[in-house]
Amino acid sequence: MSRRPVAQINLAALQHNLQRVRELAPNSQVLAVLKANAYGHGLVRVAQALTEADAFAVARIDEALALRTAGIVKPIVLLEGFYEAAELPVLLANNLQTVVHNELQLNALEQTSLDGQLKVWLKIDTGMHRLGIEPAQFSAFYRRLWQCSAVLPGIRLMTHFCCADELDSIRTDAQLSLFEQLSSGKAEQRSLANSAAILAWPTSHAEWVRPGLILHGISPFSAQVGQQHQLQPVMRLSSRLIALRQVQQGERVGYGGQWQADKETTLGVIAVGYGDGYPRHASNGTPVWLNGREVGLAGRVSMDMITVDLGPEAQDKLGDEAVLWGPELAIERIAAAAGTIPYELLCNITPRVDYQYL
Repeated sequence: MSRRPVAQINLAALQHNLQRVRELAPNSQVLAVLKANAYGHGLVRVAQALTEADAFAVARIDEALALRTAGIVKPIVLLEGFYEAAELPVLLANNLQTVVHNELQLNALEQTSLDGQLKVWLKIDTGMHRLGIEPAQFSAFYRRLWQCSAVLPGIRLMTHFCCADELDSIRTDAQLSLFEQLSSGKAEQRSLANSAAILAWPTSHAEWVRPGLILHGISPFSAQVGQQHQLQPVMRLSSRLIALRQVQQGERVGYGGQWQADKETTLGVIAVGYGDGYPRHASNGTPVWLNGREVGLAGRVSMDMITVDLGPEAQDKLGDEAVLWGPELAIERIAAAAGTIPYELLCNITPRVDYQYL
């Protein structure tokens, strides 16, 4: 019996979620966001499964080159763009598209002597205040890109919402209005909608949508789970029960003794911990799915193990499978119990976990 946690990746669920994006945004092309190892699901395997996506987006050039090395030929967009002019020939040689979000990048494009042209996405900061040119810079940037010999005609325009996951926020409407004002009269393809906007802001869908989290079956909204949006969880993280212990009423468990038994009970030790990516700050009572029921975390998460309260009448056996999150137990609930977001849980999975693709 292996004690190594397993992350099963359901590629059929992934494909279902892409189809769900198509249903939500039927008039948009899909730029599938695969940054951060496809949100912890495996960059290359996820890309190979998403054959119906129109293009892929990654954050950095090494992610794009990994896809090209694996034989992925679909268009790939660098969401952070290039960092220095020396990367431009690499982008051209590998048919990579780039976001432009600052003047240094624009200057590099104007000064390069490439033997070809690059597809460019111009990013406008409409309120996120992270990447993107200021609205006042838009006209000059747009004109200079059109005049730049290294840039293919047909500049795509994009922005990023800061509060699309807050359904009562007025900031998304303000960002959308500003973007529409700037892009009005420009015969360019546009991209605004991230996962949250795909679900909740249909007027933002435009010509391209950029799903990330929802491709993996997870809701971007607090207090909601992916199944509420007809999404299917792609990752199922599980491990095994490796020890059983009887504890008496009043006994304390784990580092710091933070959990105390309120009655005589059976504890189960499961071979997973923060060394595998399970959240260290998961609170007492965080659910684990075991033998058709939820059992609660008892005590602090250790590097290699967690302990759960099985109850005084437990019939569980060594080797039984425990599901940390997956179809049986929504990852959104685990994130809430740990005071974090599903993105972080997915990205924190470590190489100690065995990936299996279904």
